[in-house]
Amino acid sequence: MKIKYNSPVILTYTILSICVLVFCSKGVLARYFTSPAHFSFIDPYFYVRLVSYIAGHGDLNHLIGNLMIILLVGPLLEEKYGSGKLLEMFLITAVATGLLNAFLFSNSLIGGSGIAFMLILLGSFSNIRSKEIPLTFIVIAILFIGSEVISTLKVDQISQFSHLAGGFIGAGYGFIRNKRG
Repeated sequence: MKIKYNSPVILTYTILSICVLVFCSKGVLARYFTSPAHFSFIDPYFYVRLVSYIAGHGDLNHLIGNLMIILLVGPLLEEKYGSGKLLEMFLITAVATGLLNAFLFSNSLIGGSGIAFMLILLGSFSNIRSKEIPLTFIVIAILFIGSEVISTLKVDQISQFSHLAGGFIGAGYGFIRNKRG
């Protein structure tokens, strides 16, 4: 029996995120692996950070929490949609969430929580049929949105905004992709 690199986007993201946490100092993490807090279109790091922040994580618990979801749901979705489309969704989710966060808030994001929630809601679309919305999608959406809205009432360092943005992007992408095909 041989080991297969079965999910290149998910596994590469996982390895990159682990390496960033293990090998980067707090200063490097803050400089290169957090989303931009303000628009700065002339700064080349602005564009890098619109994507790179999803590979940074605050600590091991943050990383493991995200990777548990991403590694559970991601390979199934990569098989269904293909590596190219999944990578496209990672990039769209990262950039859209980063830009919206810079526009609406003055703090930076760090971590792949938006990606994890994008995958959760995208996954609930895997069995959609023409003119039918799966009940599982409705239940997941209610639980997801409800828990994130309730979480906004707590004072913590977690960006419920990135969770919601990632979830809505995943749901939208799943709806659009399944409507076409």
